[in-house]
Amino acid sequence: MRAAPVVAKEGPRINRDIHNRTVQLIDAEGENRGVTDTFVAIQMAEEAGLDLVEVAANAEPPVCKIMDYGKFRFAEQKKAAEARKKQKTVEVKELKLRPGIDKHDFDTKMRHAREFFEEGDKVKVTLRYRGREMAHQELGIRVLERVKADLIDVSKIEVEPLMDGRQVMMILAPK
Repeated sequence: MRAAPVVAKEGPRINRDIHNRTVQLIDAEGENRGVTDTFVAIQMAEEAGLDLVEVAANAEPPVCKIMDYGKFRFAEQKKAAEARKKQKTVEVKELKLRPGIDKHDFDTKMRHAREFFEEGDKVKVTLRYRGREMAHQELGIRVLERVKADLIDVSKIEVEPLMDGRQVMMILAPK
């Protein structure tokens, strides 16, 4: 029979979980107390009604601070939540065009593309040929050249126009 594997605890080690013989101690007021015996540091933390928290495990000896672990975890969670909130996921929006697109329809699509770029999203422009339109592929290429020319001030081309079966695809990214 084997012993159960030790489960690594999430977050920094505290109090009796710190197994090093000595630690670099920072007290509750933030003053550096120097290298201290771990047992003595834990006693100091208990006397103050606080916890000994390992803040830099990779240092030699590890840096530990006397603080309220509950408040420390709460502050860390708030920081992580704030970082997630500020993070913007880049979406890829798609505009579908046809070789014979009308001028007003084209202008509307370009207005939508500009809105997508303002929001920080990428735009995938898909031009689809149907039936006999495949015989006149130069019409579709002209439409894509117009798209490039209209959006050159707010975007850069990430993927050049690429033929894929009956459609041509191009990806634009915001500048």
